[in-house]
Amino acid sequence: MTDGTVIVWYAAICGILGAVAPSLGGTMLRLGIGALVGVAAATLLPLVRVSLGL
Repeated sequence: MTDGTVIVWYAAICGILGAVAPSLGGTMLRLGIGALVGVAAATLLPLVRVSLGL
């Protein structure tokens, strides 16, 4: 079973990144930024879950 918190977390991160992506530059730069944002989101998720008591 998929945890809803994970889906909501990544949906929010991807939505924000998608909204600002066209203004970030070329394809390779956006790819690198997307990778960094993904790593940061995955790293921060456990902290967010603990702070929310999940």
